[in-house]
Amino acid sequence: MVSAKNHNKKKAVMLHDNCLLNYLILLLWTISFSSCSSDTISTDKPIRDGELLVSESKTFALGFFTPGKSTSRYVGIWYYNLPIQTVVWVANRDTPINDTSGILSIDPTGNLVLHHNLSTIPVWATDVSLPHSQRNSTNVVAQLSDIANFVLMLNNTKTVIWESFDHPTDTWLPYQRLGFDRKNNQSLFLQSWKTDDDPGKGAFTVNFSTIGKPQLFMYNHDLSWWRGGHWNGELFVGQPYMKRDMPFYNISLVEEDNYVALTYNLYDTSVILRIVLQQSGFFQLFKWDSHESQWNQYWSEPTDHCDNYGTCGSNSNCDPLNLENFKCTCLPGFEPRYPRDWYDSRDGSGGCVRNKNASVCGNGEGFVKVVSLKVPDTSVVVVKGGLSLEECEKECLRNCSCAAYAPADVRNGGSGCLAWYGDLMDIQKLSDQGQDLFLRVDKVELANYYKKSKGVLNKKGFAAILVASIVAAVLLLSCVYMYCRRKKKRKEKMMRQLNQDSSGEENGAPHPNLPFFNFKTIMIATRNCGHENKLGQGGFGSVYKGCLVNGQEIAVKRLSKDSGQGKEEFKNEVTLLVKLQHRNLVRLLGCCFEKEERMLVYEYLPNKSLDFFIFDQNQRSSLGWSKRFEIICGIARGVLYLHQDSRLKIIHRDLKASNVLLDAAMNPKISDFGMARIFGEDEIQARTRRVVGTYGYMAPEYAMAGRYSTKSDVFSYGVLLLEIIAGQRNTHYETGRASPNLIGHVWTLWTEGKALDIVDSALNKSYPPAIVLKCIQIGLLCVQEKAMNRPSMLEVVFMLCNETPLCQPQKPAFLFNGSQVLQELSMNEYTETTISAR
Repeated sequence: MVSAKNHNKKKAVMLHDNCLLNYLILLLWTISFSSCSSDTISTDKPIRDGELLVSESKTFALGFFTPGKSTSRYVGIWYYNLPIQTVVWVANRDTPINDTSGILSIDPTGNLVLHHNLSTIPVWATDVSLPHSQRNSTNVVAQLSDIANFVLMLNNTKTVIWESFDHPTDTWLPYQRLGFDRKNNQSLFLQSWKTDDDPGKGAFTVNFSTIGKPQLFMYNHDLSWWRGGHWNGELFVGQPYMKRDMPFYNISLVEEDNYVALTYNLYDTSVILRIVLQQSGFFQLFKWDSHESQWNQYWSEPTDHCDNYGTCGSNSNCDPLNLENFKCTCLPGFEPRYPRDWYDSRDGSGGCVRNKNASVCGNGEGFVKVVSLKVPDTSVVVVKGGLSLEECEKECLRNCSCAAYAPADVRNGGSGCLAWYGDLMDIQKLSDQGQDLFLRVDKVELANYYKKSKGVLNKKGFAAILVASIVAAVLLLSCVYMYCRRKKKRKEKMMRQLNQDSSGEENGAPHPNLPFFNFKTIMIATRNCGHENKLGQGGFGSVYKGCLVNGQEIAVKRLSKDSGQGKEEFKNEVTLLVKLQHRNLVRLLGCCFEKEERMLVYEYLPNKSLDFFIFDQNQRSSLGWSKRFEIICGIARGVLYLHQDSRLKIIHRDLKASNVLLDAAMNPKISDFGMARIFGEDEIQARTRRVVGTYGYMAPEYAMAGRYSTKSDVFSYGVLLLEIIAGQRNTHYETGRASPNLIGHVWTLWTEGKALDIVDSALNKSYPPAIVLKCIQIGLLCVQEKAMNRPSMLEVVFMLCNETPLCQPQKPAFLFNGSQVLQELSMNEYTETTISAR
């Protein structure tokens, strides 16, 4: 009995060991397969749950995934190299698999099929019908491309027989088509997910309407939800931001009798974009921010109540910029269909009808121009090509049912004709890039229109008109004088309020050349400071991109109403920047100072800030040594101007990579003067009880004791110079490195004679070693521990631009870390000291 028990025990142990061995072999096989993942499926090479297809450039992956909190499995495509799994296409979106037994393969008919649990009935399959001569499944392969298109093709001829781009889900990618093919009755459209956890077909779709003039539409089930408008030769009329974004990506529209297709592609292939139809009913463009490792929303539709289809009913105009009053207005010659709802309940959904007794057929009628609109729904238009605008007017006037017309293509003064018959739906007033509509009205309304626009001279009453004109001119001049006087007083009041410090005393006279913007102008320029226009966020508030009516792009810094510190920064920045002009300083265009609003208006710099380039793994390689050296010299000249060459002696106090902006030519411009201080001509050093700056850039005497001078900026410049060379933050710590920061690491390499080891690897050793060594030495001279040993910015500029012997640097200030600084500060008398990561 004992020996039998022992025998069974040994047998069990051997069985366990064999199972363990088999498991390890399977695990190693899986790992081996994953590490050698290809981009192709063939008849003898399917993929199972846990395995991936990866595109050749390793941009996209195809495999099995589980969304959100779901337990179901789906086959999908996502970005392979992003830390956040972002799915862009789903195969079996309405037929999930409940376990991990899924297999995606090619069947004998040459179709992709998805099975699970060895079931003979596929969960999902393509529907390709090949001729018998080509029904050799070994000749069919499926490949994942670098643009996320999963293509089924004949291996010998590379003929595509099916592709995922023809079956979109909720995401529209570059090079992917949206549209329809009337000949084959095929529509390429987006359909939202049901929820974040369920990629099944949701309530919202975006596609082209096939009726009348093709236009983008979003539907909630079968209900029209949002209209993107028709293509007018430059953009979709209902998406005016497209004109603004044209330098960013290129849109191509093919419009033929039986075929319409819309695609877009990027000018910069390193940019990652996707357009998504959300299950909440928003059509949104997202851009990947590699610096923040997150998706940022760039624009979103609908953005306003007026964007919802038919908000104001028929024959009316919805104005989203009317922030206070009712947004609906009837078109000229029309009146509310239901006056009580319109005036009492502010409900415009009933729309408008022709004025009573109006005659618009053979009775002196004509057309009035309604400017800058999202023109009406083109589902009911008649399109006539080859007509001029004048010919279009004559054509419409001949038919009494023609209610309005507009050019089909707005380029070169307008060409082609869109003619509307019957009611006009979904009209919206646009602040930018709108299109003009020529509306049919009766002779009474036409006369009023011309009277308003041109005026009418009465020959019999010429003398009376002359007298009235003189009186009107006097009144006009009086009004202009009063307006200018009130504007001057208002400006002086604003400046007094702006220059008034916290104690109520005035510390400076108003600057006569400071431009002021009114609040409404800025709101129009920034689309009401919409999220899609947001450029960034700081402790003071937010920064928005805008476009003035003259086409000038601007950046608007809007102060948070609850930012007490920000108000002081606001006054300080206005006071300084209005008096400073230098090619390496950001230019202040003006400010807004109305009620509780505080806004600064700057020139818009398209290339963001320096930190976006030098600290980003992908962007660093775009900055070669010559451009980095230009940036190093440009920043130095800007700081020298502040210290010595301007009318004021300015200490910036917050010089860092994120406060250096780059224009279109990558020229550096120093920004953010909220912390800057003015020094007297003979003043050398000052002291503060409130230290504000950024850890890693602050000089030790400033961080520890609140003493600041021009040498404090020199220290910050030295840190920035070393960061530009190394492509690393000063506060960046690497495992195995002796020093806790970049300065200490550079100093160690310098003393060991290996300073060039710190140079950014993205430069691929394409740099002049002697000049780089000189720059590293200048950087170390700038970050020396004792302020008196640091060079002035004049000396720094001279050393950068000339061949001159340099002093050997002494020990830099790199031995303190964040916790030690805070400990020192808590022990000294500056109890109000603050270090803020700005």
